[in-house]
Amino acid sequence: MAVQARRKLGTGGLEVSAQGLGCMGMSDFYGPRDDAQSLDTRARALELGIDFLDTAEMYGPLKNEELLGRFLSEEGRRAKVVLATKWGASTATRTTPPGGCSTAARRTPAARWRAA
Repeated sequence: MAVQARRKLGTGGLEVSAQGLGCMGMSDFYGPRDDAQSLDTRARALELGIDFLDTAEMYGPLKNEELLGRFLSEEGRRAKVVLATKWGASTATRTTPPGGCSTAARRTPAARWRAA
């Protein structure tokens, strides 16, 4: 097994794996959920030294956090991971940006977005 490269975040001494695991597709957005596969994926990532997990309340909504809670409840796992999240976004208030897709969202200045 290759050693996972590490990165320091900020000045407080926080260090994470250079490669993170984005968990959005484990609960929403890309088709039906497969909780068993998602839990296995998270376990394998941790085995490989990937300890930087990204989630958000809007993924599901809240389903990603519930699944993550199940994963972290196993003895000692919580101390081995660093969690990243986002705030201020919600599936309840999510609006489609001009152009109707996430690609357009990357090209469109936020000032042009309007809440529904």
